[in-house]
Amino acid sequence: MAPETVRFAVLGAVRVWRAGVELRPAGPRQTALLGLLLVRAGQPVSVGELVDALWGRRPPVSAVNVIRRHIGALRRLLEPGLPARAAGRWIVRAAGGYRVAVDADTLDLLRFRRLRDEAGRAGTSGATADAVHLLTEALSLWQGTAGSGLPSLLHAHEAFTALARERVGTLKDAADAALRAGRPGVVLSGLREAAADHPLDEPLLARLVLVLAATGDGPEALRAYDTTVSRLADELGIDPGPELRDALRTALRGPASAPAPAPGGRGASAGAGSPDGQSVKGAPTSDAGPVGEGPGHLPSPAQLPHDLPTFTGRRAELDEALALLVGETRGDSAPPDPHPGTVVIGAIGGMAGIGKTTLAVHWAHRIAHRFPDGQLYVNLRGFDPSGAVMRPGEAVRGFLDALGVRPERVPRGLDAQAALYRGLLAGRRFLVLLDNARDTDQVRPLLPGTPGCLAIVTSRDRLSGLVAADGARSLTLRPLDTDQARDFLTRRLGAGRVAAEPGAVAEIAVLCAGLPLALACVAARAATHPHFALSDIAAELREAHGSLDAFARSDVSANVGAVFSWSSRALSPMAARLFPLLSLHPGPDFSVPATAALAGLPVREARPVLAELAHGHLVNEHRPSRYAFHDLLRAHSADLVETRCTDAGRASARRRLFEHHLHTAHTAGRLLAPHEDPVPLAPPADHAGVPLADDRAALDWLTAEYPVLLAVIDTAARSGLERIACLLAWSLEPYFDRRGHWHDWAAAQRTALDAALRLSDPAMEARGLRALARAEGRLGLHDRALDRLGRALELFVELGDDIGRANTHRSLGWTCDQLGDLPGALRHNRLALDLFRATGQRAAQASVLNSVGWYHALLGEYDQALEHCFAALDMLRETGDRYGQASTWDSVAYAYHHLGRHPQALIGYRNALTLYQDVGVPYLEATTLSRMGDTHRTTGDHEAARTAWRRALALLVELGHPDADLVRAKLRGRDRQLGLADAR
Repeated sequence: MAPETVRFAVLGAVRVWRAGVELRPAGPRQTALLGLLLVRAGQPVSVGELVDALWGRRPPVSAVNVIRRHIGALRRLLEPGLPARAAGRWIVRAAGGYRVAVDADTLDLLRFRRLRDEAGRAGTSGATADAVHLLTEALSLWQGTAGSGLPSLLHAHEAFTALARERVGTLKDAADAALRAGRPGVVLSGLREAAADHPLDEPLLARLVLVLAATGDGPEALRAYDTTVSRLADELGIDPGPELRDALRTALRGPASAPAPAPGGRGASAGAGSPDGQSVKGAPTSDAGPVGEGPGHLPSPAQLPHDLPTFTGRRAELDEALALLVGETRGDSAPPDPHPGTVVIGAIGGMAGIGKTTLAVHWAHRIAHRFPDGQLYVNLRGFDPSGAVMRPGEAVRGFLDALGVRPERVPRGLDAQAALYRGLLAGRRFLVLLDNARDTDQVRPLLPGTPGCLAIVTSRDRLSGLVAADGARSLTLRPLDTDQARDFLTRRLGAGRVAAEPGAVAEIAVLCAGLPLALACVAARAATHPHFALSDIAAELREAHGSLDAFARSDVSANVGAVFSWSSRALSPMAARLFPLLSLHPGPDFSVPATAALAGLPVREARPVLAELAHGHLVNEHRPSRYAFHDLLRAHSADLVETRCTDAGRASARRRLFEHHLHTAHTAGRLLAPHEDPVPLAPPADHAGVPLADDRAALDWLTAEYPVLLAVIDTAARSGLERIACLLAWSLEPYFDRRGHWHDWAAAQRTALDAALRLSDPAMEARGLRALARAEGRLGLHDRALDRLGRALELFVELGDDIGRANTHRSLGWTCDQLGDLPGALRHNRLALDLFRATGQRAAQASVLNSVGWYHALLGEYDQALEHCFAALDMLRETGDRYGQASTWDSVAYAYHHLGRHPQALIGYRNALTLYQDVGVPYLEATTLSRMGDTHRTTGDHEAARTAWRRALALLVELGHPDADLVRAKLRGRDRQLGLADAR
């Protein structure tokens, strides 16, 4: 029999034919064994993995022999007359297991992959029609679920679950190609079937919505979207993500509609509904929309730190860690039970400097390919000597940002934020590395909630609560023994140099207490001086020991401070001066310009000094031009700064650093909001501030320094620099609001207000009250905000600060609006207008004129509204404020609509839309579209009304804004009146 006459199938039931005749393996276990070999498609499968897949946790003692008997029987089935113990053509021994020697002509799975890859090449070359044909042919090979009929234990195996995801992924690619080629109908039945099997797969459902809309079935597209939204809310407690919202937006607008503008407004003037000159609640002018541009582009963060190229040792610990996951086995032994129904949690513990993070990162990189949806990382700073321990809420919000959640969609409260985070990870395969945790309470909100994810946690704490209550697998690292230390040094210094002085190597291992961090410092010193004998280095270490008794820590087994002291004494004078000062930096990492300010150096001189410290392993360049300490080295640096620097020297360095951040943040704030009430600053000193070219540069700097800036506010307030804390918090207001960091905004302003009260400065107190009220207003705490604004206004009146009074009236007007008090909103804006006129603040006058006009319109005083709004337009054109012009045209159109002048209203709305799209303010674009629909309805143009409302709905759904319900109500009411299908 020629071998090419044998064919296998696994895309459906496991089947095999020889010369056209179907063969029947002897029993379900033999069929299951063949199925697993076929799913692995020519790759070796270890005996241990086969045993685990067939029997699970309790295999019989004879399991390995049974496997061998099944292999022999399958060989004879495929090749009758094969001699006993002969390997045969099809099933061969390989790497401690077996594999099936198949190719694309003999196995449907490999044929499927070949067609899929050919389609990818065709699509890349522009042959979209060919790509569609190849993908549909590939999908036609599937005759059901892969391995259908096999035991459920085998279906839970990663190879089968991965193959199921591969099928769905190919179907998504086919849908994308079919949409591009204008042939959406060829994938519709497959999408419907897959959507029924995966009702919470948002990217898949997004394609179903798009394909239904493209085939002309708009009502079913809307029903599919609505069904998915309900399921997500009921089963996961989350709103639809950006890809699904984008699909609805495209479906509602239709193929001829212009694409929606990317979010991101740069206007600083107040529009209708934002009379305090800031973004409307629920409508931030953020540039940071969700990652991606449509189907297939959901965020897949890859946040792991880089793997250490010289990683060595820890073989036993790494094997134990790898064995937590199915498929990572040692030899033929089965791995420990991975609890496939739960999240797998690996907790790596041990003393400081033992190498927990290094092992965790290396392990994570080894298995990252198993988590294709992404890898998340956070340093929780649980034992940072500065005390800057990360709050769980801060970490969760960082993960939500990485997952593409817009800041305005982040709910209030840690529990709600953690629930949203877990919901986003549900049904996806993520690796989450939680580094340097303080305790179980800090970790628990950050754990994924559903199977398919791995959480790796490192901590000096034993995390016994995590082990007991969450099933974490604990792995405690111990110091390296002499052999492991020798391997460690060999990787860094070369085998010849280490082998030449075995006694010195052993002594170095003892003096470094087996801690990889201490050994790295010694290796860096030796590598820098290749002519030094290792025995001389050992002697230096021996002499240094005992000289830093004050550094001894309860969690360190030896006085490793002596190693660090010895390393720092080998630095150049400038590096030796800088190293202690770095402990004064309160943030989790530091930039080159910040370091220069701290040391009072030009940036060009600070850069090589930091490079010298990094080369000696005293700091780590974890990102380009950003450096961080290990917390042991930070503690050592803090000890040195106490002994080597005077109180005055430390205070001077800290002030230089804080002023550097303050002046740069002030510049950035003015770029983001040039018409805001400026924060009063003294002229900058030398090295105070980074030059920023435009608002994009400002956003980039603020984003990179954001955790540092929050730490500076807290530290300055605690260390007697209250004025700097206040000024920095107020300088960050435009950034907080633009990015939607309202929780952090409120916390920073509480710190600033407390600091202002300690200063007993009424001007600082007034500004602090107003700033905190603004933040609380964004969080919906309007009654509290109203009280603070009233007190701030009293203080500004006492101070005679008319600009402060005017801006406070604007904030009071916005708050009254939110509380439903429209006469109060108008009154406060008219008072602000009078004050701005008296002080000559022309840009502010123009913005407030529009707000006054808007509130006149809301109160039914339309002629007065038009008078104020047209006056505002003239001034806004002079100042070039397109954002203000857009909101003013909207106000004008609203007034015309209610005067019955509908053609003029439509012109005003179109002008507003053009400008809103230009500056990128999607919420206000949606509100204008909603009102435009009202005008079309009044004129009897029902189709134009529905089109405008649907466009508005798509934008509001994308933003996750509650006003979407109001627009849905308009659509439902209108469609019922017209006798059409319910459109939601």
